[in-house]
Amino acid sequence: MPFMVFLYPSDFESKDAVLEYLDDYNTGRDEADVVTYTDLATSISDMSGGIMDGITLVLVAFAGISLVVSLIMIGIITYISVMERTKEIGVLRALGARQKDISRVFVAETFIIGAISGLMGIGIAYPLILPMNTIIENKSGLVDVAKLPVAYAAALVAFSLVLTLIGGAIPARIAARKDPVEALRTE
Repeated sequence: MPFMVFLYPSDFESKDAVLEYLDDYNTGRDEADVVTYTDLATSISDMSGGIMDGITLVLVAFAGISLVVSLIMIGIITYISVMERTKEIGVLRALGARQKDISRVFVAETFIIGAISGLMGIGIAYPLILPMNTIIENKSGLVDVAKLPVAYAAALVAFSLVLTLIGGAIPARIAARKDPVEALRTE
């Protein structure tokens, strides 16, 4: 009586055909007559999928932390810009600029910063895709792993814009609420 038999299908279609045949064979059989099998290819791909999910989760966490830090830094940079331009804000207010106009100046500035930084990021990422794919293919044999579809690139630029606008909103509001008389007194 054979105890164990190893089957090595040549491709995944053959493997699926063998599994389907064994499942059909086991249908309606007693427990003693059932053929028990282990699909190592599926087990390994499930394990590696779980590992990849864990790695992805860690990378997403790091990306989230870096986005929060960048949001804070954008707010700080915009606030410093507001503090350095207090006299300019006072002059604009004295000439009749409304609070909304002052706020728009800083919102436009953060918008430009967000647009340029998002476009620079995409502009740097696209040329690096080809060498990254070459290195990955040479090391692992996997082809075209690194990709950046145009829709994702546009979403990243839009996300960069939203992030900078959120980071600049509070300093822009602070700038808009400055008293023109007090702003003109500062040096």
